[in-house]
Amino acid sequence: MITRCIEHKVNIRQVYGDAPKIKYRKAVRQAILTTLRSEAVDVPCAVSVLITDDESIREYNVEYRNVNKATDVLSFPMQRFNKPGWRGHGGMEIDRDTGLLPLGDIIISAQHIKRQARARCHPVMRETSHLTIHSTLHLLGYDHDNKDSKKVMRKKEKRILRKMGFQKTERNA
Repeated sequence: MITRCIEHKVNIRQVYGDAPKIKYRKAVRQAILTTLRSEAVDVPCAVSVLITDDESIREYNVEYRNVNKATDVLSFPMQRFNKPGWRGHGGMEIDRDTGLLPLGDIIISAQHIKRQARARCHPVMRETSHLTIHSTLHLLGYDHDNKDSKKVMRKKEKRILRKMGFQKTERNA
């Protein structure tokens, strides 16, 4: 049996001079790819990521959610799912120019992640990975708008974090 290797494309831009570019980029890319593999996404996809600061993410939050405050991460799905997860995909169209399915965009505040990591006693790379997994799951149709869907999403986040080598911590058990 031949296993087909799916080549997903992750585009990362960083517009925040203080964040360590290589570490953030590596953690973000690995988290997205691990999430897509974990969800058995069998079509090459494209995900765009912007790593920025609190002020910029606040502006996006105001513009797209009408919430005037900085947040850790924002997700902008480009596809609709009949139900959460890859098996719930419907009539999605591959981009003819790239041959990829555009899943959506993620915006991350590096400043927010640093503060949250410190407050939760996590390494910054773990917090970066967790929030990127969370956001990628949103791109795949998952949400946490009720108790049951939140439970499903949290379980998936923890499983993917373990796949990436992050074990439970006391504060996030």
